[in-house]
Amino acid sequence: MQFDHEKLDVYKVSLDFVKWAGDLAAGLIGRHRHARDQLQRASLSIPLNIAEGNAKRSSADRKRFLEIARGSAMECAAILDVLAMSDGCTREQIGKGKDLLFRIVAMLSKMTEINGRGVHEAEADYDYEHEHEHDAKSGG
Repeated sequence: MQFDHEKLDVYKVSLDFVKWAGDLAAGLIGRHRHARDQLQRASLSIPLNIAEGNAKRSSADRKRFLEIARGSAMECAAILDVLAMSDGCTREQIGKGKDLLFRIVAMLSKMTEINGRGVHEAEADYDYEHEHEHDAKSGG
């Protein structure tokens, strides 16, 4: 038996990211401990807000929680950039994490933008590869 949020692809990918971020965080020490702690908090916020948002009956409430989850994913991406720039890890080390975050952000963006209302995942048509290609073209 599963809760509804456990059936969502975006939830499953967010759990993959939490695992990945935890593994990365385990190797961060010293001056990188604050970024490590923030990465762990922000990564946990993603699936928790997806689950809570999916449980909301109101479309506006659902959308608000999914937007919070999206914001947490963007925060994680920024933390990874900071870690790479401050020699906490390499760009190669954060590649998989960034790929997971691209997928999460794309799915959450689609789930919150359709007709300006919060929607369930089954209604969304994702285009994360397009967003990833755009990012590669812009150099970021």
